[in-house]
Amino acid sequence: MMVRNMVIGMLIVTVIAPIVLYTDRLGTFQSYSSSTNEYIEDVTTFAFNGNSGRLNLLPQESSTKIKEPIGVVLFDNLVQSLPNSGDVVKESSTDAGNSEKDWQLGESRDHVSARVLYTTNDEVRSQKDDNPINEVTDRGQEGDQEKPEVIDNEEEGKEEAVDADSQEIQQKFDDVSEDMEVKQKQTTETSSRVEKREPRKTRPEKQNERTAIPDARVRHLKDQLVRARVYLSLPGTRNNPHFTRELRVRMKEVQRALGDASKDSELQRNAYDKLKAMELTLAKGKQIQDDCAAAVKKLRAMLHSTEEQLRVHKKQTVFLTQLTAKTLPKGLHCLPLRLTTEYYSLNSSEQHFPNQDKLEDPQLYHYALFSDNVLAAAVVVNSTITHAKDPSKHVFHIVTDRLNYAAMRMWFLVNPPGKASIEVKNIEEFTWLNASYSPVLKQLGSQSMIDFYFRNHRTSSDSNLKFRNPKYLSILNHLRFYLPEIFPKLHKVLFLDDDIVVQKDLSPLWSLDLKGNVNGAVETCGESFHRFDRYLNFSNPLISKNFDPRACGWAYGMNIFDLKEWKRQNITDVYHSWQKLNHDRQLWKLGTLPPGLITFWKRTFPLDRSWHVLGLGYNPSVGQREIERAAVIHYNGNMKPWLEIGISKYRNYWAKHVDYDHVYLRECNLSP
Repeated sequence: MMVRNMVIGMLIVTVIAPIVLYTDRLGTFQSYSSSTNEYIEDVTTFAFNGNSGRLNLLPQESSTKIKEPIGVVLFDNLVQSLPNSGDVVKESSTDAGNSEKDWQLGESRDHVSARVLYTTNDEVRSQKDDNPINEVTDRGQEGDQEKPEVIDNEEEGKEEAVDADSQEIQQKFDDVSEDMEVKQKQTTETSSRVEKREPRKTRPEKQNERTAIPDARVRHLKDQLVRARVYLSLPGTRNNPHFTRELRVRMKEVQRALGDASKDSELQRNAYDKLKAMELTLAKGKQIQDDCAAAVKKLRAMLHSTEEQLRVHKKQTVFLTQLTAKTLPKGLHCLPLRLTTEYYSLNSSEQHFPNQDKLEDPQLYHYALFSDNVLAAAVVVNSTITHAKDPSKHVFHIVTDRLNYAAMRMWFLVNPPGKASIEVKNIEEFTWLNASYSPVLKQLGSQSMIDFYFRNHRTSSDSNLKFRNPKYLSILNHLRFYLPEIFPKLHKVLFLDDDIVVQKDLSPLWSLDLKGNVNGAVETCGESFHRFDRYLNFSNPLISKNFDPRACGWAYGMNIFDLKEWKRQNITDVYHSWQKLNHDRQLWKLGTLPPGLITFWKRTFPLDRSWHVLGLGYNPSVGQREIERAAVIHYNGNMKPWLEIGISKYRNYWAKHVDYDHVYLRECNLSP
């Protein structure tokens, strides 16, 4: 019982009496001690001014006043800005109460980093006037001068109690200062990183402000009109008349709202309503359009069908081009008939050519021309004589078939080549040229060749149409390999095709030294498709072992042949041997150039390119300067100058050597 009484007495002395005597100060110190831990965490949220005597706190701002995101405040002089612990303790109870209220502002424990608040001077003043915290702190400043006197008048025991409590606060405050130094270092490092990042955050905002699209609403309205026009052109819209009417009405409304405005400020007041209405209508239009996947499938089917039609049309084009090229025009068919009739009406004495004694004179310039086209042969002879320096030394040997023999003779009887000599022979006169002697004649009459030409279902590719040309069935095309047999007494012969035009004197060709070669020709390897691998089958070992696939090709059309070397090197036998090996057309297809390349392999002398210019029958890009410098121009290809499909800009070079006022040409309606 005595112990209980002693405890109660001690409680009265130690607890109740101080409460009664020091109510204000005790409350202040309890609040201070209870908020000390809070202060350690929230002190970084304070903003200090230049006055180190107390904390000048800004009021908590609402979210609408915050202009920047949460950042970290730099506490460069944090320790120095904190009030001295001794000063804090020695201040009056009123100042301590004010400080308590100031420290209680750091209520937000969720943010370790402070909020960076940007306010104008006016905002600061208004806040200072209106903020009740500032009013309290201002009153605290007014009572600062009275508090020292109050403390001096207090009893000595009271001062000792306050000093004891102040020492405890001093110790705690020193601990807080040490913690603040550590936090200051961390805060400084963090703030330095934020400073580096801040320009990245603010730069896009500045750019957005600078790149803001002016008059965006005007632009939007115009874009809506464009989209509406696109929708009107789509099948899904055309099939929906109700939506079409609605869309047209919206377009008119937008056009009226837009008017002549070029700025948003010039728009009508209802422009925004019209914009929203149009946007809803366009959204409907998007929904009623056809499915994209179905449209893609349909387009792919159309593309496949179009490609197939294109392939068929290309095949038809190739066939019709070949047909047109080899079909004799009506006028050219009329001409030989008319001439043949006239020839057989002549007396036998009138059917002979003059100067027959020059036909076998090796000292003259002899030309070999194998053709069944009367008008084409006439142009070759006329153009050659026109440019010859001494026409009397030029002799033309024309060989044709039985069908055109009378017409050819009649033409040159009526139109003699001036002082030049001419003869016309029928291929039927060459009795030595038969199937037993010539392998090509045997092949041309074989059943396989007949099937190849006349059974279309055997043709598997468009390229075969080229080789199914009827001229390959004519032995006239192969006579070039029998020149020594046709002209046994001549030394040199200039071979000419009937689709060439001579523009210069050709007599210098006879004085050329071919250096032991048989054939003098212009090479055509300037283009890749004029090499050996274009004409020969190098998958066959007979070809690959004997020839170079990249060797230069050369052109028929104007070739000077040394018949002495021909005979000495047995060129005709070489030709026959290769023709026999190609009985199944495995070494090359039909034609005369592939066997010519083989026969005259390493026996061809290259002539200067100006002697012979090719391509006027297929290449519209042959230069005019090149044509004018050429001694011979060649219309090789399907576009012959006497056909309607001929290249018009080259036709005059050929047509100027035709006398369209001639009676036979007028009767057959031949005109340039």
